Amino acid sequence: MAKKRIRIDMEDSDGAKYDIKLEGNVTREKVLKIFEMMDLMNIEEEQETTNMDSVGAKIWNIVDKFFPMGKFTSTNILEKYEDEYNEPIKLSIISTYLSRFSTKGKIDRTRTGREWTYQTLKIGQKQR
Repeated sequence: MAKKRIRIDMEDSDGAKYDIKLEGNVTREKVLKIFEMMDLMNIEEEQETTNMDSVGAKIWNIVDKFFPMGKFTSTNILEKYEDEYNEPIKLSIISTYLSRFSTKGKIDRTRTGREWTYQTLKIGQKQR
């Protein structure tokens, strides 16, 4: 059995950086202790700031709001986007952003016939 290794890089609000490595018998309890330590040091999880002025943030909001578990296509996103924001958008723009989200590992992209089918990746799916 291979050794388990976890590396956590953190930065606090003052700019101090922390690098924590766990090797060997890594258990859930040990990882939870790390998060407790982060809480004591006022280190928060990295959160993406959502600027709803950007097209990418709006598209991600649609994905997250309407398709958190199921599969969807760029056309599904186009319809929901135009309904939600009352503004037109080109299908090619949506496809570009979905491709970028796939490259970043946020969504899974599968070729289905002539179009791509997407599905949001959850934490368990990312560890494959």
